[in-house]
Amino acid sequence: MTVTSKMNSVSRQSMLGRLGPGGLLYAANKIIAVAAPGKEDERWRKEGALFRRWGRAAPQEAPTAPPAATTPSDLLKFLAINALELSAPASDALLKSRSSEWFQLAGHPGSLAPAGPGTVWKRRAPGDHAAHSPERDAYEALAACPHMRAAIPRYYRELEYQGERFLELQDLLHGFRDPHVMDVKMGTRTFLEDEVSNERARPDLYDKMVRLDPRAPSAAEHAARAVTKLRYMQFREQRSSSAEQGFRIEAVKLPGRAPLTDLQAVREPQQLAATIARFLGANERARRAIVQRLREIRDLFESSEYFKTHEIVGSSIFIIFDEERAGAWLIDFAKTREVPAGARVDHRARWTQGNHEEGFLFGLDRLIAMMEAVETDVSR
Repeated sequence: MTVTSKMNSVSRQSMLGRLGPGGLLYAANKIIAVAAPGKEDERWRKEGALFRRWGRAAPQEAPTAPPAATTPSDLLKFLAINALELSAPASDALLKSRSSEWFQLAGHPGSLAPAGPGTVWKRRAPGDHAAHSPERDAYEALAACPHMRAAIPRYYRELEYQGERFLELQDLLHGFRDPHVMDVKMGTRTFLEDEVSNERARPDLYDKMVRLDPRAPSAAEHAARAVTKLRYMQFREQRSSSAEQGFRIEAVKLPGRAPLTDLQAVREPQQLAATIARFLGANERARRAIVQRLREIRDLFESSEYFKTHEIVGSSIFIIFDEERAGAWLIDFAKTREVPAGARVDHRARWTQGNHEEGFLFGLDRLIAMMEAVETDVSR
């Protein structure tokens, strides 16, 4: 392997100097894990299935053997240089070589970038800093949780590049071939309580509401030509399926087609079921595997002490399948917050200001039920 095109004019010697002994060991361990993916996958499968596989597995490419190394130092240098392929910035050449297998389905444009085979970099959320990085803290806690570590992308580390902070995560698309992909935003509430604590009515939010639906404001709101942030955010939730169903379909990607992201109007149960059926494409094996995986995630979630004391706002379930396997993972924790000391959440109760319920499990129950119902419709 070569990383010349990915090092952005930084010499190997300079990069190795920056890595230091600890960085070399990290790089060595990482490249070993990538060169022998079976061992790492096996560890994770023992704690919870990463995906359901069927059919004949695609042949594995043999890893490139290192050149003869006369000393442990030489071997570490070789491994570290090759490990940079996982951690160097995504260059144009890398993006071009992976353009057929990698895409960002939803979320803020530019917040994700492929970092190398099997990993992505996710930019730290605006406003986060070393002492306040909820998504990093959530990934670190969940990666250490015996119940949840198999339900999330593998978390590798936080890193800095050119003054910006990133999280290095498992690329969930890696290994799938032209897959079906769906991003499902979970919960009846996808905004933080402190975002709507200000009760001042705002003309700008009234204008936004009227642009979306001129009939939405009440007579009093029309007269004041202003609405509160809470009123506006709840109005937005009600325009999608979030408020009633506890989930909404953010985006869908079908093989050989551009992603479908304008799904805000998909809010009625019949529309949701039709969208899920289109996503599955009458693939009964995938549907059954996905339902089983969603049940596993629900069981793991309910068993986790972490989720009893944290509100999970704005998180998604990322669902993928191709002709050989299917998987689902819980992603996006930028709005995860610990509830006040002594408080507990069950993720199904209706939200009222101050109780920190967000309806995650309420929505997951309904998503599973809808996936189960699609089986009957498809089998007929």
